[in-house]
Amino acid sequence: MKFLFLSLSLLLAGCASTAKNFDKRRTERISAYNALPPEFKAAVDQGQIKVGMTQDAVYIAWGSPSEVLKSANEQGEVTRWLYYGSYLQEYRYWTGSRGGYRRGIPSERLEFDYIPHDYVSAEIIFSNGLVKSWTMQPRPQ
Repeated sequence: MKFLFLSLSLLLAGCASTAKNFDKRRTERISAYNALPPEFKAAVDQGQIKVGMTQDAVYIAWGSPSEVLKSANEQGEVTRWLYYGSYLQEYRYWTGSRGGYRRGIPSERLEFDYIPHDYVSAEIIFSNGLVKSWTMQPRPQ
């Protein structure tokens, strides 16, 4: 239960700091932000990604990727930015001896563990420095 409460507290604290982080990223790359066309600037302000955006615009909107993969093809360099999400999966199990009693109370009890899992929550593909496509993945069930 303590782990669940701690995780929930960290999540809420992270949401409160999102606007602060956005302002910091925008300030870091203010010249790139100011050079954006109005349509891209509005999307970045709302944390959205659009085809044709630069890597700077995506960084300002979403922050640093969890992983960067580079490759090349006949059209030029291709870069994939992966963003990871995480979730807690609950595992239930019985402990103690079945049918056993201690002081008149059954000795078995249901226990819970919460195991964190990471997954790719979003992928952005850049071709020659511009967003070619992007996808968001739902959290696994």
